Amino acid sequence: MNIGQAAKAAGINARLVRYYEGIGLIPEAERTASGYRVYTIQDVNILRFIKRARSLGFSIERIQHLVGLWQDRSRASAEVKRIALEHVAELDAKIEELRSMARTLQELADTCNGDHRPDCPILHDLAGGLPSPPEAAAETNGATSR
Repeated sequence: MNIGQAAKAAGINARLVRYYEGIGLIPEAERTASGYRVYTIQDVNILRFIKRARSLGFSIERIQHLVGLWQDRSRASAEVKRIALEHVAELDAKIEELRSMARTLQELADTCNGDHRPDCPILHDLAGGLPSPPEAAAETNGATSR
């Protein structure tokens, strides 16, 4: 099948197929006499594997390793499990980091009056405690420095 057909069958776009081929994630496609790429069902299966692994957040490097393990029928499943559990630990750390960010922003939002006044603890925190820029302060007070 051609690149468009292979991409459609895998549920991705042709640009990604070229990219994956370019970085060696899938084998280089055979070419017709006129230079068109030709893909096999095995290539499509690898593309589907990659798509699913990407949807679970695996890095390209880990996917490359997982594809190799998937294709190696003499592999030990312990290696696959180790990679998956490493990824789970990284996801859990990222989730905790995001929760911490959300808690901080919620606390800042809770302290903000959200009214017509310019005082804003959210902006104050983002500025690291620095005062508002002078021009912005002047404009807020109705004065212009021009």
